[in-house]
Amino acid sequence: MPVSDVELLKPDRPVGIVGYGAYVPRYRLPASEVDRIWMGGQGGTPVKEKSVPGPDEDVVTMSIEAARNALARAGHVDTRHIRAVWVGSESHPYAVKPTSTIVAEAIGVTPYTQAADWEFACKAATEALQAAIGFTGSGMARYVLAIGMDTAQARPGDALEYTASAGGAAYLVGPAEEALAVFEASLSYVTDTPDFWRRAYQRYPSHGGRFTGEPAYFKHITGAAHGLLEALGRKPSDYAYAVFHQPNVKFPQTVAKGLGFTPEQIKPGLLANEIGNTYAGSSLIGLAAVLDLARPGERIFLGSYGSGAGSDAISLYVTDAILERQQRALATRDYIARRVPIDYATYVRFTRKLRT
Repeated sequence: MPVSDVELLKPDRPVGIVGYGAYVPRYRLPASEVDRIWMGGQGGTPVKEKSVPGPDEDVVTMSIEAARNALARAGHVDTRHIRAVWVGSESHPYAVKPTSTIVAEAIGVTPYTQAADWEFACKAATEALQAAIGFTGSGMARYVLAIGMDTAQARPGDALEYTASAGGAAYLVGPAEEALAVFEASLSYVTDTPDFWRRAYQRYPSHGGRFTGEPAYFKHITGAAHGLLEALGRKPSDYAYAVFHQPNVKFPQTVAKGLGFTPEQIKPGLLANEIGNTYAGSSLIGLAAVLDLARPGERIFLGSYGSGAGSDAISLYVTDAILERQQRALATRDYIARRVPIDYATYVRFTRKLRT
């Protein structure tokens, strides 16, 4: 189908981000530790280090922290008007029991709210965010809380173990007149491309090696991004920042260059070298880092990716409300800075890879 025949995803009424908040665990595993254990220190590393959840942390606890930051930035929001809490993740702590209801209870928006867990590999978060735009933009709800959070899994010794990390961000979506950044439009691009998967009862995911780059990651992000830019009549230089899904450092740099974005546009949101790949939280935590720095009138381009496979491209513009709300909660890089390095043995204990 030609892009000219595709309708952009736009809400009936303008909506945007009213509050946002990130969370990253304090523990860091240097990628050199993985290389030391499995490759004798001779294999090289795709990132410097990755974040690791503490023994008392999971998607629920981290989502609550991020959600509280988002509500703090939003200010005096009547929680009775938060009509949905949605959590996108591929590492929900329960196979049968929602994460979203626990988060909703913890932040005080139960019982009269909708709650659901979302899945689409690493784009589960932007999937929830798009639905939040539609839910609020249709008038069904004044506010919706959309969260992307993961404690990513990787088989010991697998290439994914260098980068599979923990963290994410939460976004309160609401009326444009209250927003710090307004959604202009979005576009999704999906195909049946089995680059990464995990069947029921399997503890660790499998992946297609180089196949995960092309035709998976690059084809889908490029397809969604080109389509959105063309439909909006925009070019990369119209944006102050661009954020792409970050499975490593190289992939987002490569796709950004191919689309025409500069290294300066993607640098503020490129966190993979410091915290690894937070899976469902990856593109949303990069967006949070950009919002920490953004100024009124600037535009932001967001391109997520989820294996299986698909990409959501989203265009936003920043409002005057950003300046005051940036100061209401910890910045994304505040969480990144409070790092505590650990060795491989501690990582194995924290992530329960050694079963007794």
